Amino acid sequence: MKIVNLIQFSRVYTSNVYLVTGTWNKLDDVNTLVDVGMDEQIINKINNASTGVGKHKAEQIVLTHSHFDHVGMLQKVKAEFHSKTLAFSNSLEGVDHVLIDGDILKMGDRDFEVIHMPGHSTDSICLYNEEDRVLFAGDSPIIIKTGGGRYIDKFVEVMTRLSQLPIDIIYFGHGNPLKENCNELIKQSIKNVTS
Repeated sequence: MKIVNLIQFSRVYTSNVYLVTGTWNKLDDVNTLVDVGMDEQIINKINNASTGVGKHKAEQIVLTHSHFDHVGMLQKVKAEFHSKTLAFSNSLEGVDHVLIDGDILKMGDRDFEVIHMPGHSTDSICLYNEEDRVLFAGDSPIIIKTGGGRYIDKFVEVMTRLSQLPIDIIYFGHGNPLKENCNELIKQSIKNVTS
């Protein structure tokens, strides 16, 4: 699996936009965008990306949630690439398939589990691949450095579930990925959430 953040060096306020492709760009790999952000430059970057011969450049879009900075380019990207859009929300215009907790999606050449993660928004999801120990977190606040906050029971339940998964890298909706001590930081976050 290859993961490329298409908005590095963007001058527009936007979420991260990840292009997930297979390692060898095989015909059965599913070129996937995780979120579409707000920067129109992603269309050129997708067109110039190495996504395989005879394949859709962006076969599907998976939205981590429906906030504007993650979905602003949805209609333009769909029009350009004829992408199928998947999201936990059924109220967002342009969604072709509504996801549920536990769904398994192929992204690139890997399978990802959909994990409903309410807290940042009611339609927030994380995407987890066990084989490569990768988690797309969107804007879900899974690294919590201080105690004293208030969290709904479902959020605490999902955080506990995440703490039991082997995770080597976390891709966030904003900022750089976390590549060290992911499990330890999630476990510490649970202590902060429940303190």
